[in-house]
Amino acid sequence: MKAKGNIYPKICEIENIKRAIINASKQKRDRNDVKDIYANIDYYSRKIQEMLINKAYIPSPYLEKKIYDGANKKERIIYKPCFYPDQCIHWALMLQIEDLLKRGMYEYCCASIKGRGIHYGAKYIKKILVRDRKNTKYCLKLDIKKYYPSINKEILKHKFRRIIKCRDTLDLMDLIVDSSKEGLPIGNFTSQWFANFNLQDVDHYIKEELKVPYYIRYMDDMVLFHRNKKELHKIRIKIEDFLKKEDLRIKENWQLFRTDSRPLDFLGYRFYRGYTTLRRGNFLRIKRRLNKISKKQELDVKDAAAVISYRGYLQHANTYNYQQKYVRNTVDIRKCKEVIRNASRKQCKA
Repeated sequence: MKAKGNIYPKICEIENIKRAIINASKQKRDRNDVKDIYANIDYYSRKIQEMLINKAYIPSPYLEKKIYDGANKKERIIYKPCFYPDQCIHWALMLQIEDLLKRGMYEYCCASIKGRGIHYGAKYIKKILVRDRKNTKYCLKLDIKKYYPSINKEILKHKFRRIIKCRDTLDLMDLIVDSSKEGLPIGNFTSQWFANFNLQDVDHYIKEELKVPYYIRYMDDMVLFHRNKKELHKIRIKIEDFLKKEDLRIKENWQLFRTDSRPLDFLGYRFYRGYTTLRRGNFLRIKRRLNKISKKQELDVKDAAAVISYRGYLQHANTYNYQQKYVRNTVDIRKCKEVIRNASRKQCKA
């Protein structure tokens, strides 16, 4: 792959910076720190341009927040960057290098990529389980231990230099990567792209060298299918050895099982041959949230959006009875759409 140069002047263009501010401000325009920037977009675009041209940008300290994510309440530290200038500059950079990072990306790398995601991956798994029983007889499920904090910055920077030869752009990328103590900070817009890009070599190794028939990755969660159990064990060992060179380790809780004997729990669903159900934790969480919403006298935008989102999520699984009992009989879908439509009109007028 030929390295690309002359990227930095495009990052510094006023129109690119304006687009970056608009994109970074989506879903945040009611915040006081964003309102002022958005209302004076021309002034702040010029300020960011001067900052970039003069190499005066210094990343602001992150606001750290501890959260407990998912059904397992996994503890994570979220690093929140300042909106101005950090998030705006992250977007200005990504608008110009996103296509470069995607150029060698594996087709079924699904996390944080526009046009892909949970449903894109779920559709692929459903299809292969039905169409090819032979090559999906066994499943290997594994993930990388503390992936974001474990990313080796020097290895990542070396990979950047294989696709980009613009010195100023590389300096900006290095500055953002080095803005955290270890690994990549969960919370940066750039981090999800850099983290996906960091595992591109692993994806190509699994598909091209190990010749795995079916493989899907959602950030650091990997699922591999094969017709031979012993071969999958060998593949796991080879992946572990490959990741050691990347200074990464596989979690000890990897699983290898026969797909006909138990479902694949992945992407929030449980995949069987021919049908799909919800993960139990998601089943209960949606049910409880819908019950709370139904007891409210007035439906707000946040609750209406949650209902529509849940409905879309449920439609990708065999959940007809569940929807009849807990969605249609609990909340009025038409009313939810009306609330969202009215809120959207108000925002457009504003």
